[in-house]
Amino acid sequence: MHGLVTEIQRFSLHDGPGIRTTVFLKGCNMQCGWCHNPETISARPSLCYYPDRCIGCGRCVLACPHQAHQMKGTLHVIDRSLCRACGRCAAVCPTEALLMAGTVMTVDEVMREVRQDRVYYDESGGGVTLSGGEVLCQPAFARALIEACCAEGFAVALETNLNAPPAVVADLAQKADLVMFDIKLIDHGAHHKETGAELTTVLENARMLADMGISLIVRTPLIPGVTDQAENVAGIAAFAAKLASVRYYELLNFNPLGASKYASLDLPYAFKDSRPLSPEKLSHLKAVAEAAGITVKVN
Repeated sequence: MHGLVTEIQRFSLHDGPGIRTTVFLKGCNMQCGWCHNPETISARPSLCYYPDRCIGCGRCVLACPHQAHQMKGTLHVIDRSLCRACGRCAAVCPTEALLMAGTVMTVDEVMREVRQDRVYYDESGGGVTLSGGEVLCQPAFARALIEACCAEGFAVALETNLNAPPAVVADLAQKADLVMFDIKLIDHGAHHKETGAELTTVLENARMLADMGISLIVRTPLIPGVTDQAENVAGIAAFAAKLASVRYYELLNFNPLGASKYASLDLPYAFKDSRPLSPEKLSHLKAVAEAAGITVKVN
């Protein structure tokens, strides 16, 4: 069994309780314009280019079998229409100006990485988190990883958007110790406009998981001008408060660090001038959410 992995991040402190190893799977079934990990969205390997690291050596030009790279004087230019993301250019780049996002890995290869942090899981109450992209886009691989982790006694958490058929969600979640999921917008029309997905699917899956007794954390990324309205937060908090197995509702402040990633992929980014919410606004939204009678945390 193999899957496409964007990254394995060790010693993670924000992807569930304790110290965790987070496995980021590639591919997502939503199109959120603010995603701060755009390299995880495509279900295929992606070539990232960071021009500030480029020394103009031209090795990529020689390595590319599709003539996607050119040197125009000292300027390195990539023709994305010719690039097949084969990774040969990144393999010879001496400064990591070219990097591939997306590596085909087997379950055993992932587990070799995961096992290295066993002592941290034991001492901190941590474990392994499967994230993305969207973990539900690679259900067979995710299920195999969950089973491998359970076999070795590692706690498993899932980070997901819950945008998948209920049978797929239930199959993966039933062996997990925790499911963390986003509700970005509580208005059905706005949710579809901003994510390309139906809110009904997310809400029905959330209710199903609560009925199954699975431990849940509900999250909302606070995107300036999109999700950071008090009415939106209040509505999501009210829904979350009705889910019996919810630990808490988490508000995630806007992360501006994704801008450089969009540039590396030659993708437009509508939020490049946006900034994190002020402490005052975060405090206000926290109070708004708490009024629904739910525990609220701000990250």
